[in-house]
Amino acid sequence: MTDPTPVPNDDGGASADEQARQRDHPAGNGGPVTTQQLDTGTTAETAIQALWREFATSPSQRVRDRLVLHYAPLVKYVAGRVGTGLPTHVDVADLIQSGIFGLVDAIEKFDPERGLRFETYAMQRIRGAILDDLRSQDWVPRVIRSRAREVERALDRLGARLRRTPTDAELATELGITLEELRDLYGQLRLTSVVALEDLVAAGRDSGSLVDSLPDEDAVDPAAVLVDRDNRRQLAEAIAQLTERDRIVVSLYYFESLTLAEIGKVLGVTESRVSQLHTRAVLRLRAKLVEQAGV
Repeated sequence: MTDPTPVPNDDGGASADEQARQRDHPAGNGGPVTTQQLDTGTTAETAIQALWREFATSPSQRVRDRLVLHYAPLVKYVAGRVGTGLPTHVDVADLIQSGIFGLVDAIEKFDPERGLRFETYAMQRIRGAILDDLRSQDWVPRVIRSRAREVERALDRLGARLRRTPTDAELATELGITLEELRDLYGQLRLTSVVALEDLVAAGRDSGSLVDSLPDEDAVDPAAVLVDRDNRRQLAEAIAQLTERDRIVVSLYYFESLTLAEIGKVLGVTESRVSQLHTRAVLRLRAKLVEQAGV
């Protein structure tokens, strides 16, 4: 009579029949799937399905972390897509960090029984988490951002039509508001103009900021020197086209490092008025440099 007991191999392992049963039932007696079984005993798809079943039955941080590691490339993909077109100061690594929270939330709320693909569901949650984090970092209300873009477009139109820097009165007429309302608007837009002067040079360009084009002290790059010279020329030309008072504000604020209050004492106006002049000057410089970059 044949003994039904599996005969071990010479190396101490299980028989071929026993190995087949282990492949068909990686969890053995139905218990949790071990790391070794996931790595060696099943295909990737089967392993993930087993993890989902285990997480649905008894959620644990260990299983959740395994799922997070498996689906982590989704976060990098979505962060890369969202990061396209964002300002250069936005770090993709920060977007990925926000996306991880969205992935964890998706794993905890996903119901495999609904028959939906987890990847589709998770990408929506990841993108939402990234966008929510970006919105929370913006201290400027959307209506103010919209007004700033409206003023910049009006400056572009007037500059192209008049072939010179428009006055406040002309800009107010173009926007359909009074001169006093325009000055109040400058005060509101001051929040959107917190920008380094060097960043104005990069407006409408793909080459980065002025700092990125400065030559290395140890290895001077002739091309970088030419780019730097051209950037400075364009900035000087744009500043030269400002009104005399705007030029004074830009010079004292950025080159002499005076505060708005100190500039107000020099000009004999209030700090609030200096803030309006500064905002106006920055908007005009930005519009002029964007116009030059498009030529």
